[in-house]
Amino acid sequence: MANLITAAGADRVLTLDLHANQIQGFFNIPLDQLHAEPVILKYIRDMHLPKPIVVAPDTGGAKTAYGYSRKLGTGLAIVAKQRTGGDTVDAFSVVGDVKDCDVIMIDDMTATGGTLSAAAKMCRDNGAKSVHAFVSHFPLTAKGVERLMGEAQLDELVVTDTIPLREGFDPSKLPFKLTVLSVAPLIGEAIKRIHGNESVNDLFNHE
Repeated sequence: MANLITAAGADRVLTLDLHANQIQGFFNIPLDQLHAEPVILKYIRDMHLPKPIVVAPDTGGAKTAYGYSRKLGTGLAIVAKQRTGGDTVDAFSVVGDVKDCDVIMIDDMTATGGTLSAAAKMCRDNGAKSVHAFVSHFPLTAKGVERLMGEAQLDELVVTDTIPLREGFDPSKLPFKLTVLSVAPLIGEAIKRIHGNESVNDLFNHE
């Protein structure tokens, strides 16, 4: 895909929260990766949760979750999971204490809802008072809709608008609150800075 984009005539790429940072290495043209973190952090701070703790829904997200916990000044917990199929996950332990806490679960995307649902259930089973999940991308599948309707023990799911909501999907039917945050101002500012030869990294260097 990187080669196709270059062959099609692109001379620079602007992305947001790649699923793996190594993807940047496949491009032979300049690439700027943005993060939804500033938008999500502002929303979390405005929530004023009484006893927040950041939770990584799997070990792969531990580094990202740690970054959020540092910026928010909270504790950190990790859900250890085992994937048993393409869209099924068996979560089996929580590393850290989430009892009586307001869980802030951070992930880059959810399609089938398997990881989020399993991790949320594990946090609930370990005494979490509330579970708020935050994901950058929301390419929801039909299986994901079904799982979120029936299995996800969430109080709120917060997503960004990088991908339009699934056609025919009615958020009002979910058993929890769905919030969509716009990353348009962030992307717009990045494009402006690139055009003016200014630093894009400075967008993420401030608390």
